[in-house]
Amino acid sequence: MFTFRSFVLVCASMLFAFSAQADRTITDQLGRQVTIADHIDKVVVLQHQTLNILVQLDAQQDIVGVMSSWKKQLGPEFERFMPTISTLPTPGDLTSVNIESLLAIHPQVVFVANYAPAEMIQQIQSAGIPVVAISLRKDAAGQQNKMNPTMADEEQVYNEGLKQGIRLIADVVGRKPQAETLIDYIFAARAKFNAPVAKIPDAQKVRIYMANPDLMTYGSGKYTGLMMQHAGGLNVAAASVKGARQVALEQVLAWDPQVIFVQDRYPQVVTEIQNDPNWQGIDAVKNHRVWLMPEYAKAWGYPMPEALAIGELWMAKKLYPDAYKNVDVDAQAQDYYQRFYRVNWQSDAAK
Repeated sequence: MFTFRSFVLVCASMLFAFSAQADRTITDQLGRQVTIADHIDKVVVLQHQTLNILVQLDAQQDIVGVMSSWKKQLGPEFERFMPTISTLPTPGDLTSVNIESLLAIHPQVVFVANYAPAEMIQQIQSAGIPVVAISLRKDAAGQQNKMNPTMADEEQVYNEGLKQGIRLIADVVGRKPQAETLIDYIFAARAKFNAPVAKIPDAQKVRIYMANPDLMTYGSGKYTGLMMQHAGGLNVAAASVKGARQVALEQVLAWDPQVIFVQDRYPQVVTEIQNDPNWQGIDAVKNHRVWLMPEYAKAWGYPMPEALAIGELWMAKKLYPDAYKNVDVDAQAQDYYQRFYRVNWQSDAAK
């Protein structure tokens, strides 16, 4: 017999089913309106920064496909944070996608970089899959899809853009509380550990050069410069280089940096600099201050949470050890890794 109670239960189940299938609209960091399902648990990630953040938000179980160059971009050690990553399909990369491979995975959303080609984004959308673009920047109109944008205030663009990006990624996969915990931690840690070097006059700051392969470096408009600034350093390339650019060795010689940093993913660059006779006249090389950075000190063009929370601290202590005598960087790294990667931190690079 169909009772009033049965009617209520049927209506409730119908309402639940409708709610589960309901769509919502979000705004990505290209300023695009994107309609996605209310509940997302199958995403493909074609950008390494977003992949990193998803793992820190404890959403790795929602990732069903990754970019083909994840190991190059994040380093092979990244697998210890996400042991399943090497078994996942790789249906594309930063600037390309294989639609057949993508469709075989049946994702609900694809994350891409803000500079992914427009035709790539359209190709994915035409296949019926929503695309969410992430830049980790809060850009002015007309700058959102550029790798080297024009910025009136770099600090605001990257600080607010990182918060916006983390919240957007978290919103898609239903991890809003985790996003706020991560944001609160990183900006509180940055403020605390930047304080000892915050008021060093420019004329007294250590001059730094970021050495990437093939004489590529980061100038103004990239997070790397802000990382140096927060660590009390001065990016020698900032005044004459915009964005990520290749420079001449003669220019590096003229800058004569006191310290050369190399990202952990390019250890061969340290050896090349130390062994090349053409670099031996540079202050940093003469005084043995060519340093490989630990994995958490991500000196990328885009900011990453751990770079703000512990990477800037590591850099500041390398530049001004006396100001950080009582700060245990390894302990800070251990705390961060335990909280957000849920693993023990182990790295000789930070010592």
